[in-house]
Amino acid sequence: MKRYRNRQIWDFEHEVNMAAAAAAYSNGVRNDIEFLNRGVNGRKVVLGIDGGTTSTVCICMPLIPFAQPLPDPLPVLARAVAGCSNHNSVGESAARETLEQVMADALARSASTRSAVQAVCLSVSGVNHPTDQHRILNWLREIFPSHVRLFVQNDAVAALASGTMGKLHGCVLIAGTGTIAYGFTEDGREARAAGAGPVLGDWGSGYGIAAQALTAVIRAHDGRGLQTSLTRRILNILNLSSPDELIGWTYADPSWARIAALLPVVVSCADEGDPVANNILYDAVHELASSVKAVVERLELCGEDGKGPFPLVMVGGVLEANKRWDIGNEVMSCISKDFPGVLPIRPKVEPAVGAALLAWNFVMTQCHEEALER
Repeated sequence: MKRYRNRQIWDFEHEVNMAAAAAAYSNGVRNDIEFLNRGVNGRKVVLGIDGGTTSTVCICMPLIPFAQPLPDPLPVLARAVAGCSNHNSVGESAARETLEQVMADALARSASTRSAVQAVCLSVSGVNHPTDQHRILNWLREIFPSHVRLFVQNDAVAALASGTMGKLHGCVLIAGTGTIAYGFTEDGREARAAGAGPVLGDWGSGYGIAAQALTAVIRAHDGRGLQTSLTRRILNILNLSSPDELIGWTYADPSWARIAALLPVVVSCADEGDPVANNILYDAVHELASSVKAVVERLELCGEDGKGPFPLVMVGGVLEANKRWDIGNEVMSCISKDFPGVLPIRPKVEPAVGAALLAWNFVMTQCHEEALER
């Protein structure tokens, strides 16, 4: 284990170890090996990280004995938040710095150190290929002691686990700044649809909806499209005087989250009956439903007759209820016509907690398998 960067983000561990060692000594612990094996403060922990295009959240949870049922509510020792950790958006160096900082912050707030960590599940957007997983795993191994079990997944996996309480079965639809549909079968097969980023078509996402709205304003301005109330509303909120100025505004900083922030304007215009805004949202519903259908059909989650039950976890700001327009409900109505057994789930915990539950499940499963081999 070595520090990945020269920044002293792990210096807090010295103070935590000193305080914990003094407490342990007063309770009869007399050697460093016993102290480390018991974990700081006698408590072992797991880390779950949900890294996205907009923000990154790290949850520190105690390692719950496998024989015990999961408590409700789940015990969260600490929560830390940082910025974007998608390497496709901010670059690998900045993404790693964000991830290392948010993990250190969570451990510091829980008065824990890396020696107390038993497992880490890092679920981050931009992990689209085994080479991405291997690269991040190698980096994590530089940070954590050798006993720590490390798992790297796409952020959609944590979102699924947040609705299924750590079980990888069913389908998840994420529709926030970006979008992806991801599914798992009980025997471990997996499939995904969309999630390729805005250039390759994350239609149905907050970015995709807002980008279509900006395009509609330009088309209306130059005579290629219908006039729309989107023009007045978007110019007002951006403090611009003419659609021509949208070009400069857009390319001055074409970050995904900045564009996606215009989503509420589109929904509001659709609520007021604007046909252009309504068509944009109906297109989004079709795209999101199509992503789910593609995953369900490839994995046969609905059974051979197409009517079998399966969980569909729905996550992201695009799917949250608005006024008249409820994109999430529209997507569900579309999907249920083809798959009447679909069971919609709105998670009660955030995806980072789902990642922590995955870390807990992974470590407990490995411990059980190792016990059987003895």
